[in-house]
Amino acid sequence: MKKRAAPSHLKSVRQAALALLTALVLTPMSGHAQVPAGYPANYADIVAGAKKEGKLVIYSTTDTAAATPLVNDFKTLYPGISVEYNDMNSTDLHNRYLSETAANRPSADMLWSSAMDLQMKLANDNFAEKYVSPEVASLPEWAVWRDAAFGTTFEPAVFVYNKRLVTGSDIPQTHADFAKLITTQRDKYAGNVTTYDIEKSAVGFLFATQDSRTQTGFWEFVRAFGANAVELEANTSVMVERIASGKTYLGYNLIGSYALTRARRDPSIGVVMPKDYTLVMSRIALLSKTARHPNAGKLWLDYLLSRRGQGVLSGRSELFSIRSDVAGEFTAATLRQTLGTSQKAIAVGPALLVFLDQAKQQEFLRRWRRETGTVK
Repeated sequence: MKKRAAPSHLKSVRQAALALLTALVLTPMSGHAQVPAGYPANYADIVAGAKKEGKLVIYSTTDTAAATPLVNDFKTLYPGISVEYNDMNSTDLHNRYLSETAANRPSADMLWSSAMDLQMKLANDNFAEKYVSPEVASLPEWAVWRDAAFGTTFEPAVFVYNKRLVTGSDIPQTHADFAKLITTQRDKYAGNVTTYDIEKSAVGFLFATQDSRTQTGFWEFVRAFGANAVELEANTSVMVERIASGKTYLGYNLIGSYALTRARRDPSIGVVMPKDYTLVMSRIALLSKTARHPNAGKLWLDYLLSRRGQGVLSGRSELFSIRSDVAGEFTAATLRQTLGTSQKAIAVGPALLVFLDQAKQQEFLRRWRRETGTVK
């Protein structure tokens, strides 16, 4: 005899019950996190190992305010693991890790930095532990290098301006506009423009070297900075704060995620994604080969790359997710749609090492000092 179909209201009850059961299976209960759905069964060994380690040490350039939602959500999944989160300048992060490692002292388990070139150098020089993350299949190919370096975000380099002080046709839309503005209106803009000190900020060095490969007349542009007493800073948040207060009028090549987050809450801040080309960087995560808590590091990396982690990163940290299955304003898909053909994404790979050749790096810095008038 043919069975009668269950009434629709009973189907709804069953579906709800199934959804609840699934949630219970995947939700940490009594401090015991489960293996995420779709992960290999032996991942339970990594979870158990991390819980035994009980700690995770992260060195990062991501501002603590932006990282806190991620850290807190990670701790709800793995409540037995304490997280020591160290927020520092990109150059300081790199140098501290190398000096601690050379001295065989405790250091980071995970390095997460916007200085893509320095992260790639660590990976290339065999400081990174290779690890086949279960999340790799969900990432774009350009974001993973030899299972050692992992892109995690998709963030534009932008112009930032004070809306009260820079208005109308003065608002630069291209790199050429920016150069023209500061050279033709020196009385207004000299001493009121800021960008990275590329000797103190590794992400600033990254953006400058990428500009030099893309922008016609790059060194003339840098010379214009020097002629107009550009203010050099090592920290994005400091520059954005100065612009918001009116101490500085314009910022060049600032990390867009921070600027856009501030602009959403502060009507004095304006942000421009240059229409001729916009550099897009990705914060690279890597696992230290000398990690004291290697399993905890793997848990953090997988969380950061997971749909859940990327959802928090996009929705609450506002750092632009790279995954295609995460929706919202702060995602790679939305940014690509906004930028169109002006997008110039910086891929994770050995091409980033070109300007870290010692001779090329020193020559670039010497010329930068000369053109900006900061000769030592």
